[in-house]
Amino acid sequence: MNILFFSPGFPGEMPFFAAALAEVGARVWGIGDQPAAALPERARRALSGYTQTASLWDEDDLLRRVREIHRKAPFDRIECLWEPGMLLAAKLREALGVPGMTVAQTVPFRDKEAMKSVLDAAGVRTPRHFRATSSQACREAVERLGFPAILKPISGAGSADTHRVESSGDLDKVLKLLTHIPEVSVEEFIEGEEYTFDTISIGGRIAYYNIGWYRPKPLIARTVPWISPQTLGLRNVERPELAGGRRMGAQVLQALGFGTGFTHMEWFLTPSGEAVFGEIGARPPGGRSVETMNYACDIDVFRGWAEAVALRRFSQPVRRRYNSVVVFKRAQGEGRIQRIQGLEGILGRYGDHIVSVELLPVGAPRRNWKASLLSDGWIIARHPVLGRALEIGDRIGTDLQIFAR
Repeated sequence: MNILFFSPGFPGEMPFFAAALAEVGARVWGIGDQPAAALPERARRALSGYTQTASLWDEDDLLRRVREIHRKAPFDRIECLWEPGMLLAAKLREALGVPGMTVAQTVPFRDKEAMKSVLDAAGVRTPRHFRATSSQACREAVERLGFPAILKPISGAGSADTHRVESSGDLDKVLKLLTHIPEVSVEEFIEGEEYTFDTISIGGRIAYYNIGWYRPKPLIARTVPWISPQTLGLRNVERPELAGGRRMGAQVLQALGFGTGFTHMEWFLTPSGEAVFGEIGARPPGGRSVETMNYACDIDVFRGWAEAVALRRFSQPVRRRYNSVVVFKRAQGEGRIQRIQGLEGILGRYGDHIVSVELLPVGAPRRNWKASLLSDGWIIARHPVLGRALEIGDRIGTDLQIFAR
């Protein structure tokens, strides 16, 4: 099987997916805007060929280049797991007659208002919502919804450029911050814990799923610099209070007509126990969440996805043994990392449960925490008991400190 893989070197998890396709026997052809020499080694080893483009967003040039490759090695699949490239990949499929998600099927996964309109018609509980293309339209939408309300980009990913407004003054400030966004979704604010429903499907059937728990809520984590955000993959995904989210996740996939591949849904569990839809992408979650899935079950979810796409099977032995938590650390101060405090204590106390430590080394420039959830590094831990996993995650958050200047 020949598979064209869109942007195999970026974002950071993409080389693992490209490598997994090669491992299950696919011939993988990469296309991206990085020089081949700049690709991570894992990606380079996986590729049977690679084409560099001057721009991934020049559709005419991209189609010309892809047609040339397609003539030599006709593609059976075109795979894109990076949010900004989803529609482009769908256009390439249609132009070349390659099976997979069409433009019409992809649009509801990229346009939050189109997404919610489809789900409203299917009876899925979504926040009340309006599309707005001007400041005046935003004000009118908020007036109809009431405060608090949420403003977010129509085609955004994660919680970037997402704002909660609680007053007219808040709204005035946020509208100034969103002048670079052509369209926004104005939504009812939903109070509740935020969870994920992540799936690998084959022909419309869910072959594997994960439920993750964001601690704290992403909007808080995005706005408070000293917080160490966590994503926790739950061992007991059958907990009764999560049943509404599981049912809703399956209903969402059916309503959107999703076939084969990875999806990442976010949803709310309100204090009354109601499950409310958040959004969904036709891609895996970022933020090392796939690695937490691996550690929770001692499986290879990257390979599981590759099997689903290339072989139409999922053979990974899913035995949920652990709650697996990734904790992202942010340095105090600006400039370069000067010291890391508390790591030895964390490893001494919880070493048997720490499975991955990826912190920036001393001397490295710190990252912009507003632009990257990965921040200045992360630690992944796991424990079969939920309370202990929460304790370890919180200790990493409080006791491990990174300093920069």
